[in-house]
Amino acid sequence: MSRFYITTPIYYVNATPHLGHAYTTILADATARFRRLFGETVYFLTGTDEHGDKIAQAAAAAGESPQAYADRISGVFQETWRRLKITHDQFIRTTAAPHRKVVQRILQKIYESGDIYFGEYGGQYCFGCERFYAERELTDGKCPDHLTVPTYIKEQNYFFRMGKYRERLLRHLAAHPDCIRPERYRNEVLAFLKDPLEDLCISRPKARLQWGIPLPFDDRYVTYVWFDALINYVSALGYPDGDLYAKFWGGEQEPIAQHLIGKDILKPHGIYWPTMLWAAGIPVYRHLNVHGYWTVETGKMSKSRGTVVRPLDLVDRYGYDAFRYFLLREMVFGLDATFSEEALVSRLNADLANDLGNLVSRTCTMLERYLQGRIPRSSPAAAGSDMELPRTVEAAKTAARSAVEGFAWHRALEAIWEIVTLANRYIDSVKPWELAKRHPADLERVLYHLWEAIRQAALLLSPAMPDACAAIWRQLGIALPILEARMSTEGKWGAPVPTGLVQKGEALFPRVETAAVRAKVAAAQGRAAAGASQRKTTSERPGEPPLLTPEEFGRLELRVATVVGAEAVPKSKKLVKLRVDLGGEQRTVVAGILQDYSPEALVGRQVILVVNLKPATLMGVTSQGMVLAATAPDGRVVLLQPDREVPPGSPVK
Repeated sequence: MSRFYITTPIYYVNATPHLGHAYTTILADATARFRRLFGETVYFLTGTDEHGDKIAQAAAAAGESPQAYADRISGVFQETWRRLKITHDQFIRTTAAPHRKVVQRILQKIYESGDIYFGEYGGQYCFGCERFYAERELTDGKCPDHLTVPTYIKEQNYFFRMGKYRERLLRHLAAHPDCIRPERYRNEVLAFLKDPLEDLCISRPKARLQWGIPLPFDDRYVTYVWFDALINYVSALGYPDGDLYAKFWGGEQEPIAQHLIGKDILKPHGIYWPTMLWAAGIPVYRHLNVHGYWTVETGKMSKSRGTVVRPLDLVDRYGYDAFRYFLLREMVFGLDATFSEEALVSRLNADLANDLGNLVSRTCTMLERYLQGRIPRSSPAAAGSDMELPRTVEAAKTAARSAVEGFAWHRALEAIWEIVTLANRYIDSVKPWELAKRHPADLERVLYHLWEAIRQAALLLSPAMPDACAAIWRQLGIALPILEARMSTEGKWGAPVPTGLVQKGEALFPRVETAAVRAKVAAAQGRAAAGASQRKTTSERPGEPPLLTPEEFGRLELRVATVVGAEAVPKSKKLVKLRVDLGGEQRTVVAGILQDYSPEALVGRQVILVVNLKPATLMGVTSQGMVLAATAPDGRVVLLQPDREVPPGSPVK
């Protein structure tokens, strides 16, 4: 039986859970559930990171001991994951004795091998990152992540000979090009490695910091928090001789670990961790899977600005399943995504209420009306439209499985939604209510195909929306709990399942109307109406834009560009100056998207660029192209981008 080991980062307990924590954990949970659905043996690890400067400082500010503070905040994470129904197999804490023991064992092993030495170092130290920065790594003399001026610290410490593993890491990344996914983050690690790889300071003197795991070979020092935290991925399995370690990491087989992280911790996981593993004689993980940031309309979430989004607040307002669906559907894995409640409501109303909820409601109503709630008899497909439903189900299974393998849940849900869309279209085309009057012999066959398509769609969707899909199965009259179903048996079209009577329940996804949503839609409609009244029509048909010939359209040159730099244009409320990479060529482009995208959220994003426009000067900046975007119903600007990452400069056809 196939094995699957998935980990989230262990979350730092200097603050309570926010939207980013929830996304990573829900993404891991949905993936673990999906793998179990397909019959794999899964081990799912999450937990909390509890040592270091920031914890000691936060505890002091709260008037608590570090241990009491860590206990309290770790408890908040555990309670949040319980309410979000996360199905982890273990919640690890770095203050637990078994983890401490493994950290010290690995430290001792590396020390005895000669890869840890004592020395003196002076450098710029960021307390927020809890690490030293080289001058070249600073941005205008500030930490690139916290934008604060580091503190110069000179002290004696222990160092890990990380630099000696640079060439080995380069060879590993060349031999395993998908080790870090998506490719953009592998390229970032390779960019780090262009410069000499410095040795890593792995201790902090107790004279400065008491809160940490003591070095086993010198108790005057505690372990650097990152060297401590990363080891959780093997300490949780009982390294070196635990059964779980043999099953999911060690032994004769290739490592299967799938680490899931945010892009802010790429360097520790992409450079520190593999070199630490080699130094300890432990095989390197299978994949490091890296996702982007969740931002808000005003930019990156900020506690000081009051823009941190609390996951349980959203669950309370919109429901557990709608919240999970939105996070998984909205973010393109690897890229940043912008959160707004308006966008969440739009997804809820359009996808869940209108599409899925309405499909289930219509079908159950017809089954109750025409068959008194009896499950229709399975019968061979007798029409082309009937055959299309099982074909679409099989295609969705294949596409969803492929997408989830790469954590691209947005694509997996798109594929599954093809079933929902087709089933709704099937109802409209065959008109069961007319069959009931004129062709009752065909009615049961049609209702069976609808019932079966919904059963299959709910099964595939259950890792993303567990409670809603369980409710769908109950409404369909299926007695088997959906969490006990497997694709190898119940996932087959026409598979026998224990059933009772169909019973239409309450609306699965009641529509949500908010004043903010209505106001934004009204404003967008007003702008559209005003524009239409002023527009001169030159098309062949009134009210439509002029038609282009293929030759005219072919004059446009569209290419994919990667944003490598972004900044607001001074004195402008709308304009952003972008530096884009077209694959061997960089250009400056001005785009009017500042109200919908922060500059920092744009860096790394791929966009579609019209490259053969005459240069134009806007607010004193020359723009060498045009970025393509759509306008959402609520008036937001939405950038167009490829479904998956492609090389910069790729033509759009």
